[in-house]
Amino acid sequence: MLPSNAYIQLTHDLQICRLLNGMWQVSGAHGAIEPHSALRSMTDYHRAGYTTWDLADHYGPAEDFIGLFRQSLNTQIPSAGDFQALTKWVPRPAPMPRQVVEQAINISRRRMAAQTLDMIQFHWWDYHDDAYLDALEHLAALRDQGWMRHVALTNFDTAHVQIITERGIGVVSNQVQFSIIDRRPEVRMIEYCRANGIALLPYGTVCGGLISERYLGAPEPTYNTLNTASLRKYKNMIDTWGGWALFQRLLTTLKHIAVKHDTSIATIAIRYILDKPTVAGVIIGARLGVSDHRDDNARVFGIALDDDDRDRIHEITAQARDLYAVIGDCGDEYRR
Repeated sequence: MLPSNAYIQLTHDLQICRLLNGMWQVSGAHGAIEPHSALRSMTDYHRAGYTTWDLADHYGPAEDFIGLFRQSLNTQIPSAGDFQALTKWVPRPAPMPRQVVEQAINISRRRMAAQTLDMIQFHWWDYHDDAYLDALEHLAALRDQGWMRHVALTNFDTAHVQIITERGIGVVSNQVQFSIIDRRPEVRMIEYCRANGIALLPYGTVCGGLISERYLGAPEPTYNTLNTASLRKYKNMIDTWGGWALFQRLLTTLKHIAVKHDTSIATIAIRYILDKPTVAGVIIGARLGVSDHRDDNARVFGIALDDDDRDRIHEITAQARDLYAVIGDCGDEYRR
């Protein structure tokens, strides 16, 4: 089982594991997932203490897997305790009357076999259409009626988080891309969230697996050799950040730090982001029934980076492009 410092009180009524199991890899863009193997793997994660799942309405069968897993818990592991399932609603921009919102949330409740969802994380594609505020107000009303425990955001920039909070809509977290490569949240987002009691739930922290020993010293991969959507996405991010040669220098530095702490490159990258202000947890993709890195990832809770470690990392990242200047604030890459 994971140690006690692997968990954090996100809200007064919701404790989560600080390493969340990301379910985007069941969406179909990361290879085939066999349902029975996936459900067995979910049980293994739960037994090991990885109790928190991050998913979405558009991640293929992810919500259905959660519903089946919920129903199996009492029979398979009756003393295992609770788990947390944080889903997302990602509608196409359009008018958002209450009926539309209710219908969408009801689908998630049915699929996930839960009358009260732990959290709805809301994403909106087009800031020019301010119907997102109507949707969020309806979500807040449904939360107050017990349809969900909390409302949160996904890939909102700082300016629009501020618009939402100043509208009086309470959100508990914002899910953003955040890694040693992509430190855009440090520019504005962290400060605003810290001042307003909003947590961050970063993803992309190991760049789809590129920040690992597997790619240390490796020739630059081509698009066709990267076999998942995540690998292709984060290779593009690395290209924008500074390119493969600089990335290799970063991996070499991370490897030296990893040897010092008797751990892996990925673990150092995760610990670096977990230490950032307002970060409640980091979402790590789970290839259910295919592979897992649970034992290695668990080591993150037994290490502490020091100033020398961080200085060595920053010596490399200081040579990279400013992604905030190139891309914009958190989530702006989705709205170009």
